[in-house]
Amino acid sequence: MTTKTTPANSALVALPAARHITTAGAAVALVGTFLAWTWTSEFPGDLTVTGYPGGLQVLTLVGAVLTLLFALSGYGIKGLGWLTPGGANSPVRLAALGVLGTTGFTIGAIAVKLGGVVNLEPGAWVSLAGAIIAAVAALGLPADQELDDTTRPTPLNRFINTLRAPAPARAKDLPNWAEILIIAGAFGVALHVFTYGIDTEYAELFIGYIISVAFGFTALTRAGLIARITRLTTKHRNVTLAAALIAAFCFPFTQQNEQYALIGANILIFATVALGLNVVVGLAGLLDLGYVAFLGVGAYAAALVSGSPLSPVGVQFPFWAAVLTGAAASLVFGVVIGAPTLRLRGDYLAIVTLGFGEIFRLTVNALNGVSGPDLTNGSQGIPSIPDLNLFGFDFGVSHDIAGFTLGRSANYYLLMLVFTAVVVLVFRRSGESRIGRAWVAIREDETAATAMGINAFRLKLLAFALGATLAGLAGTVQAHVSYTVTPEQYQFAGSVPPNSAFLLAAVILGGMGTLSGPLVGAALLYLIPAKLQFMQDYQLFLFGIALILLMRFRPEGLVADRRKQLEFHETGQLDVPPDVPLTDQAAGTTKAGA
Repeated sequence: MTTKTTPANSALVALPAARHITTAGAAVALVGTFLAWTWTSEFPGDLTVTGYPGGLQVLTLVGAVLTLLFALSGYGIKGLGWLTPGGANSPVRLAALGVLGTTGFTIGAIAVKLGGVVNLEPGAWVSLAGAIIAAVAALGLPADQELDDTTRPTPLNRFINTLRAPAPARAKDLPNWAEILIIAGAFGVALHVFTYGIDTEYAELFIGYIISVAFGFTALTRAGLIARITRLTTKHRNVTLAAALIAAFCFPFTQQNEQYALIGANILIFATVALGLNVVVGLAGLLDLGYVAFLGVGAYAAALVSGSPLSPVGVQFPFWAAVLTGAAASLVFGVVIGAPTLRLRGDYLAIVTLGFGEIFRLTVNALNGVSGPDLTNGSQGIPSIPDLNLFGFDFGVSHDIAGFTLGRSANYYLLMLVFTAVVVLVFRRSGESRIGRAWVAIREDETAATAMGINAFRLKLLAFALGATLAGLAGTVQAHVSYTVTPEQYQFAGSVPPNSAFLLAAVILGGMGTLSGPLVGAALLYLIPAKLQFMQDYQLFLFGIALILLMRFRPEGLVADRRKQLEFHETGQLDVPPDVPLTDQAAGTTKAGA
């Protein structure tokens, strides 16, 4: 066996046999998960069973296994080298810290909930001791890359440097069928991880899940596995898109709880609207702070013509006609609002769009028959929107399909998935088209784009109208999912998404201008508040802190394209070499050549 070499004397802590100790510590933490952690089942997850990990023990077990695999890969064991094509030691450090974080949080939660550490059984102490040993020993592993010459070698900077790793080398090309199988397997794992997070039944387990996923994903990134998979998905884009849709289609078949399926449906609605906003903000660079109003226009238009007994219009269109009505209404509002305002730029445009969002909410609140015409029932909204019935398929009742029972929320999830696929197709095709490239040119420098012959106003209006239409499509489904539409659902900021602030944050958090970024950002921003109800009063505060940290450490977003990575990080690719005076010989050669 051979050990991967790294720069010498770059370890944060001088510790002989650090890899051996790390491996032993991870093994001890793993063994501890098979022992009881507490004597009473009052703590959620029933951690009293010996020989069968449950609840938070499973997260520690998975983290310990990941740490072991990364540590063993560093020995050069045949068959494990593919695990660390990037960094050999930083993945071990991150995985070990994740095990320590999950185990420490679990022990702290048990002590708080049950009234002290006296309620802990030996298994908890064994796992904690193993996690501490692994984490401390991992700090003794050499860094995967030397500290930059321009960075001061302070303890904090050295520690941060030990968590970094070089980019992996290009892998050998595999047969197409093998690469497609890897992509399918990656999406299968992603579906399982996402489903596990939605299915968490109590807050302690979800917090442990967030800790484990955060450290685990970062460790996989530093190992170079995420970069390898990203290259495959970029190479096989159509296969990747098909795999993503298949994984999303399978989600409702994994759910037995109607509440969790409803969370999935709302995530799709939120993500679809965020992707529509990404056309406006991410591609065209127009800061729209009132975008949720277009979602409301589509929802109200569909509610008025969907046969609600309390609708002042009193008509019932087929669903396809209601969808077209909602999309057309949003399109008209997008053009009417955009035409006089898109000649503004920057902060001025943001203020105008913020005003439009508030004007929409106040207007529908006033159309109650007293302050104005009776069109929206004012603050009461339009309730009792009937469930859809398409081709004899009633979305309001449960259906048995291939041995699986799909409830109302699962039915609407699948319907919303169709709309999401349409929006993804529109975004992808428009972004890769000549118009999409013109939008990017306007975003980067509108003056230069105009000088090159691009009609900036017309293209900005087109982006604004397209984004509004996509939001209106999602609004037609949202009206049926929520049974009712009210003005308070469409605010600039609030504790319950979707609202304009959360939509904009989803685009920024995920990565502006990318296809998958807003989908990831929207899923996180909706799932975390939905699972952590006890933090309801502090959501906006924590939301602000998260944005500050994101802007500091990853301003390009979680899923960034190459342009944003070059823009926000020092790469050295654009460095200008220092001026070197020509020697007499060089100058003479130049003159002669001239």
